[in-house]
Amino acid sequence: GGLHAVSDILARLPADLPAVVTIVMHRSPTFDSPLAHLLARKTALPVMEPVEGDPIVAGHIYVAPRDVHLLVEADRWQLVRGPKLHWTRPAVDPLFVSAADRFGRRCVGILLSGGGTDGVAGLIAIKVRGGLSIAQDPVEAQDPSMPIHAIHEDDPDAIMKTEEIAAAMSALAAGESFPTSAAEAAAGA
Repeated sequence: GGLHAVSDILARLPADLPAVVTIVMHRSPTFDSPLAHLLARKTALPVMEPVEGDPIVAGHIYVAPRDVHLLVEADRWQLVRGPKLHWTRPAVDPLFVSAADRFGRRCVGILLSGGGTDGVAGLIAIKVRGGLSIAQDPVEAQDPSMPIHAIHEDDPDAIMKTEEIAAAMSALAAGESFPTSAAEAAAGA
């Protein structure tokens, strides 16, 4: 269910987005799909599957390769064929946790349509380190399981539709503030 949501967000991102966007989709470990190529048709930003040690470059979209977890190691990509998490490899939790460790409050985790609980622990790690967590509105999600788990277990900073997520990504990358639940509550007090 995540392909539609990811495609919708990518189509709305500006060609000069000054941020790193990383996509982890649960996919077959044996079928070599042209996922990066398909997603590249939706955006003006360069889309690629990184290889071990590639530098992390702003203004690029990276797609986790099949059958490995994608991790942030300093300012480079690390590919790890460790144990499956949540019955899948790649899983989003390893990426979120490693990105939170490296980028702290500059990290934004977004959990979209999909089945299971993958991403919840990673969103919690991002919030612990001062970053933001966003869940796709379950009403809009083709498979609402992952966003629902995030909402119930993480208390994300925002629950948004894909068009709102794309706008938030652009605003945050431009250095604009993002109204978190805590900020909204303080403003209303």
